[in-house]
Amino acid sequence: MAHPVSLYWFRQDLRLADNPALCAAAAKGAVLPVYILDDDHAGIDKMGSASRWWLHHSLAALNRSLDGKLVILRGDPATHLAALATQTGATSLHWNRCYEPWRIARDQIIKADLTAQGLEVTSHNGSLLWEPWDIAKADGTPYRVFTPYYRKGCLAAPPPRQPLPVPAELDLASYDYDAAGLDGLSLLPDIGWDDMLVPHWNIGEAGALARLADFIDNDLEGYKDGRNFPALPNVSRLSPYLHWGEVSPNRVWYAAKDRMDAGLVNDRDADHFLSELGWREFSYALLYYFPDLPRKNLQPRFDRFPWKDDDRALRCWQRGQTGYPIVDAAMRQLWQTGYMHNRLRMIVGSFLVKNLRLHWHHGEAWFWDCLVDADLANNSASWQWIAGCGADAAPYFRIFNPITQGLKFDPDGRFVRQYVPEIAALPDAYLFSPWDAPQEVLAGAGVALGTSYPRPMVDVKASREDALAAFAALKDPA
Repeated sequence: MAHPVSLYWFRQDLRLADNPALCAAAAKGAVLPVYILDDDHAGIDKMGSASRWWLHHSLAALNRSLDGKLVILRGDPATHLAALATQTGATSLHWNRCYEPWRIARDQIIKADLTAQGLEVTSHNGSLLWEPWDIAKADGTPYRVFTPYYRKGCLAAPPPRQPLPVPAELDLASYDYDAAGLDGLSLLPDIGWDDMLVPHWNIGEAGALARLADFIDNDLEGYKDGRNFPALPNVSRLSPYLHWGEVSPNRVWYAAKDRMDAGLVNDRDADHFLSELGWREFSYALLYYFPDLPRKNLQPRFDRFPWKDDDRALRCWQRGQTGYPIVDAAMRQLWQTGYMHNRLRMIVGSFLVKNLRLHWHHGEAWFWDCLVDADLANNSASWQWIAGCGADAAPYFRIFNPITQGLKFDPDGRFVRQYVPEIAALPDAYLFSPWDAPQEVLAGAGVALGTSYPRPMVDVKASREDALAAFAALKDPA
């Protein structure tokens, strides 16, 4: 190359705007953008199918915005980055920090090794509003309860930095390296399941900004209450864009806050939305301070919990064939769109770990494979929350009743009828408990329980009592 370059390592920050590491690299001159798929270091935290599908299309969009100059590799980042630095004469390397334990361990080694070889290596915060180590209690220990973490910790700390523009001078270097290329990453599934996901998403930075603008302009008003109803539009659906860094949390934070400060949206709606961004921060802080979060109960007493082992029950739950319409609709939404409404995540999670009494690890693993927003911090913290074994967890004895939840949050049955069409003709009064319908009503709606739609796989009242008895035994193991 004619002149030295700065290497910029894309990771979970697949955007050009508000990208601190990219800005820092661009300020030094020419930039060689690199993405490296590292499945080996990820180990059991290797991306699931939906994540890999999203990544494929996100990298394609990013490469287009970089005029086709993104170097796409797979393998050991330490090896590739060292070779690129040597062969290009690069003088610096920049990246935005990631917070998964395996990435932290890997990145520390890479930084030490390349610094020892004379390369300037700098990491930046491009993924969080507040670094985990900047938010702590007065005694220096991490928060384990959300409200004080957010209200006394985050909101009392210096505010998040303002978003940065795309670098005004972004001189992209070209380099003919032996790259795998996007197709060489083999990210797309072979079974064609992902074809169902395509209509639901506009992947990439442009899609992220369009989704943010649409939410802020049209659906932030009414968010606090509307977000609980899966048939309503009052959810942001920004979670996959935030996970992949196609939009920064800073951009999202100030889009909502500026609208609130200008009096253009109800304060309670905007404040509640900002607090949901706070929950994302809380999950990352938990993962940072408790790196065993994905595997180990934060409350050790749950290590003795008598989980059941029932492969058939797990398959019915995964496939949306439990006999409880709101649960089945939610699980089918997940399979067909790669997404599940937050209220529904709580309902299906409660059903799995309490009514079926299956380990939360099963739910975490299924979500990991099927969600386009699968995120190690959020997924682990959320499953521990619903199982009652995590930080600031819902008490185990709080068990979501799938019948009353459906009646309350899908009162006209619009959501259930969309995803469970085989019972769509049932009257509202029986939609969430088809087994209560008289035989003539079932016949008139074309529903044959046990044939066209399954009978309930468990009794919610009996399974609730069974779960509470198992939980009570934790208090008195004798």
